Order: sequence, then structure tokens, then C-alpha cells
Amino acid sequence: MLGAPGSGKGTQASALGKRLGAAHVSSGDLFREEQGNGTELGLLAKGFMERGELVPDEVTINMILGRIKRDDAAKGYILDGFPRNLAQGRALDEALASAGEAGIDSVVFMGVSETELMKRLGGRWLCRAQQHPYHVVSAPPKVEGICDIDGTELYQRSDDSEETARRRLEVYNEKTVPLVDYYREKGLLVEVDGERSIEDVGKQLTAVL
Repeated sequence: MLGAPGSGKGTQASALGKRLGAAHVSSGDLFREEQGNGTELGLLAKGFMERGELVPDEVTINMILGRIKRDDAAKGYILDGFPRNLAQGRALDEALASAGEAGIDSVVFMGVSETELMKRLGGRWLCRAQQHPYHVVSAPPKVEGICDIDGTELYQRSDDSEETARRRLEVYNEKTVPLVDYYREKGLLVEVDGERSIEDVGKQLTAVL
């Protein structure tokens, strides 16, 4: 799943994984898991993420390759947040080929305007327990500040501040946009309108995949 921060790729990847019986592999969730456990990897990643910058490629690549070897990914997986640049895309292709595994089947690109992205990022909140996403405008919780699903407190990540959000979009435009062209040239890219409702985007994905 490719798309700018705030494009909704995480929400759609999770739902799509459940429909297909595939593992939802989120690089952001994996890094936060490491941070929560206080590991060296987590502390390293934290500084980059809070500045809205990408974690170094070699760290991310090794982490993702380890994740897709878990049992729940045996029937397939959906990558969310990785790869984010050409080096990672090529490294992923090489790693899968070296392991004798099938390559990527499809690459979904969630198209959303920068104006809409800033609106979404500034109002995004997550629950403490499972990172369930909410938005003050488009997807508010039933009770302010409380997760509908598990009842835990909602919080706003430091990397969702306006200043950091703008920096994240700058990094995305510089590093990730060329990856869209890379997959388009390989004939793998599937484009969807990420500005439609969550339900409509899900229907688009189901139809095209």
C-alpha cells in the first residue's frame, strides 16, 4: 500500500487483510512495538519518526523481512509503510527473489491532495492499546477521548503535529513519489481515489484486486 501520511492506507490495509486472510504488516506499528518494549531498535527509530524523517533503510529492511517470516504471513501479507523509497523497493524485490518467494502481486496507490492530507493529519488521534485510528472530523469516537473498541484513552502522536506533518509530506514527496513511478513502470500499480469515504475506498480496492 502506497500513499502519503494520512492517506488512509493503514486503515484500508488492515481491512483488506481481514477480507483476504492476509497479514497486515505495518512498519510504523512494528517500530512502535519496539519502542514500547524499550529496545535499541525502538529508541533508534523514535528520534527519526518524531522528526518526520525515515528510519534508515537497513534497519527497516531487516525488520520487515523478519516480520514476513512469521506464521501469520504464510498465506500472504499486505505491506503498509514499506517500501518508502526506491532503495527499499529494489531491496525488497531482491530479498524475495533470493528467498525463492513470489514477488509483489499488486501495489495500491492511495491518491489524496495535500490540502486534504494536512486536514487529516492535524485531527488524527489513536488509542493507547491497539492504535485504532480516529479523526475529529471524519471519524470521531462515540465518546470524546475514548476508543470505541477497547475503551482506552485516545492520544495524538508527536509526529502528527502540523510542523512535523508538513515535514513528513516533504519527505514523502522527495523519497516515496519516485517509487510510484517505479511500480507503474513494472505494471503493478493500482490507483484509487483516497479522498472518497472509507467504505467507498474499500469497495474500490475489492473491485480492482
